[in-house]
Amino acid sequence: MKIVERTYSEADRRALLEAGVHPLLARIFAARRIASADELRYEAASLLHPNLLKNAEHAAQLLADAIARHKRLLIVADYDADGATACAVGMRALRRFGANVEYLVPDRFKLGYGLSPELVDIASQSRPDVLITVDNG
Repeated sequence: MKIVERTYSEADRRALLEAGVHPLLARIFAARRIASADELRYEAASLLHPNLLKNAEHAAQLLADAIARHKRLLIVADYDADGATACAVGMRALRRFGANVEYLVPDRFKLGYGLSPELVDIASQSRPDVLITVDNG
């Protein structure tokens, strides 16, 4: 395993410390280009409004139409905590809307991370009408 030390902004680290962030976490966050404690807020009110996401309305309409037409949906997720969470949330929500939805979580040791042509080939074997990706980079 190769361990790499990330560079960070000392000004960002200090700003985080002054906001009450633990010194170790301030160093880690600064290395991840987090410059303010406000960026660490995870309440729903702090999230980006869905209407600000490019083509979100079009995607929502596409999903609604697919559900209404009983199309086959397939969620492709990454094999980690946030990928599994995104997949579970997507499955539960879409099923509550009456969707015919399945999921695919590829073996990261064979296929690596992210959506690749090889992964799309594997996903297409189940013949979905709509392919939904979550946490794929």
